[in-house]
Amino acid sequence: MKKHKITLIAAALTGLFAINSAAQTLLIEQPTVAHKPQISTKQLVARQQQQLAEQRAEFVTIFNQAYQTYPALPKGMLESLAYVASRWEHRVPVGDEPSHHKMPQAIGLFGLFGANEAGFTNTLDLVAAHANVDKTAMVEHVETYIMATAAYLEAQLLNMEVAGKSLEASKQVLATMSGLPNDGSEISKYAINSYLYDLFSIQAKGSDANGIMIKAQNVNWGKVFKAKELKMLRAPGLLIDPKTDSISLKGEQFINSDQKAADKVKPSNQQNLVAVDYPGALWTASPNYSSRSGSAISHVAIHTTQGSYAGAISWLANPAAGASAHYVIRSSDGQVTQMVRDTDKAWHARSANPYSIGIEHEGYVSSSSWYTGAMYNSSADLTSYMCNQHGIDCNSAYNGSGHSTTVELSSAYTVKGHQHYPSQSHTDPGIYWDWAGYHTLLNGSGGGTPTVTILDDFESGEGSFDLYPTYSGSTTGISSSSTAARTSAIDYNGSYSEQIKLVDNSSSSSSWAVRFLSNSGSSSSNTKLTVNNGKVGFWVYSGGSGLTAAIGMDDSDGTERSTTKSIPANQWTFLEWTLDDSSDWNPWYLGNGALSASQVSIDAIWFFRAQTSYNVYLYIDDVQYSSN
Repeated sequence: MKKHKITLIAAALTGLFAINSAAQTLLIEQPTVAHKPQISTKQLVARQQQQLAEQRAEFVTIFNQAYQTYPALPKGMLESLAYVASRWEHRVPVGDEPSHHKMPQAIGLFGLFGANEAGFTNTLDLVAAHANVDKTAMVEHVETYIMATAAYLEAQLLNMEVAGKSLEASKQVLATMSGLPNDGSEISKYAINSYLYDLFSIQAKGSDANGIMIKAQNVNWGKVFKAKELKMLRAPGLLIDPKTDSISLKGEQFINSDQKAADKVKPSNQQNLVAVDYPGALWTASPNYSSRSGSAISHVAIHTTQGSYAGAISWLANPAAGASAHYVIRSSDGQVTQMVRDTDKAWHARSANPYSIGIEHEGYVSSSSWYTGAMYNSSADLTSYMCNQHGIDCNSAYNGSGHSTTVELSSAYTVKGHQHYPSQSHTDPGIYWDWAGYHTLLNGSGGGTPTVTILDDFESGEGSFDLYPTYSGSTTGISSSSTAARTSAIDYNGSYSEQIKLVDNSSSSSSWAVRFLSNSGSSSSNTKLTVNNGKVGFWVYSGGSGLTAAIGMDDSDGTERSTTKSIPANQWTFLEWTLDDSSDWNPWYLGNGALSASQVSIDAIWFFRAQTSYNVYLYIDDVQYSSN
């Protein structure tokens, strides 16, 4: 197999191990970009993802080798661990890369931690010692790193007597791999659960994008989390209060697990729980904050955590961090955690602290993989709200190219990166943050939105709906001989429509539930639709009765599915749903039953019917979006 390695001069990893200053191999490219690069951020991201896809093919080969050598490992464990820790990048912090807010840096594909004084588990030494390998060589060579970790994991599974069982049964072993401090507090338990939630979520959903190959598997969530835990993990926003060791979500207040409801004491400052700063995430009395001393809030600082969402929450809630941020945003779904009240000064950007709001985004400046659409949408929602609440001009957000170094920008830019404020040493959010796209999310395109936008009319091709209806694993009841194809036999508008032929699966008695995917169900490939005053719909014709339809939308916190609408037989009918009306939406995959992001995209059109042995023909035309 072709080896794809990038040469990098690496300096010493202080306190961990010495790396020779000669050329070392690293599976990440760290491009140096001029102040005004010739290519756009989107092109830069696409280039890196293409390079990473080639490198990730090597990982698949080594993963397969590891499963053969250590057969007790549940299938998917290595792939999912690599995803949640590094997004499949063998990442080695270099000597001139400062730790973010002094948080220990995760090392390599599985995000192992070395020796540190922050309370994070030294998983690097644990793995190296068990496998009897030199940890320097282990980090330098990804095959050694993967095989050593696989050996350690299998030993832990055997010791806990869960070897050969499901991935869910491996929860405690996976929690140890997070390396996060576990002092028994509600906050530390939540941080570890958040790590596990991302891991099991990618296992449930699967991936085949940019070389990250994870086969989707059914996850029994009830075996992983309690109902209350899962509710918090799926919530769009949270309050975390280190002083009282409590966690709340929007509209509720949870007592900690050791406190009986009868013993619950209302906080003395109940007003703070009512007059929240951001409706999607309540405030918290973090230990790391101080007074703004009368300074007005005039700017928003965009940060990158240089680590995981779970790790950032754990570390910033620790007084030893000496740092904080007002908000932290999760990559996978855009969940928002508020850790300092807006009126207080968080410690995130030195001299800019008195007048700025600090927003941390999960990920690394060297990687484009963490900056997801869900994260951008959630962040834009939050920043727009901050602008409205504090009189900040969002239209004055920075709108240029990303930077790989610290570049001080004019104070006239009211929304900009950590690296853009005076006297900074950190380079986040880096060259892969899409400032132009973010500016558009904050302010709109400025060119006006048509009243009706046709997303797919099937005139020149199938557009987004180019798969058979059986492609989705969520589809039940129909046979693999079901098809979808353009036809000129019938149409609502123009000359073509899309014919969907549904054939019963004779070996199943299940009712039909058909998820007809748009762009393979990839939210990043589908057109972004503004929720405010927006509607989405399509024309449909059915040759038989008993059918209903719905539409799935990819939102910041998962995928929501609309209410169902009946399809009359033998006539064209227009079905439509209002994006900002929560009564039109129900939770589906990780969703909360409302479109909470500022922009969403179509995941799929759904069709439902009681089982029948007859073939059923459906036709759709002019899938569209409209706004006022």
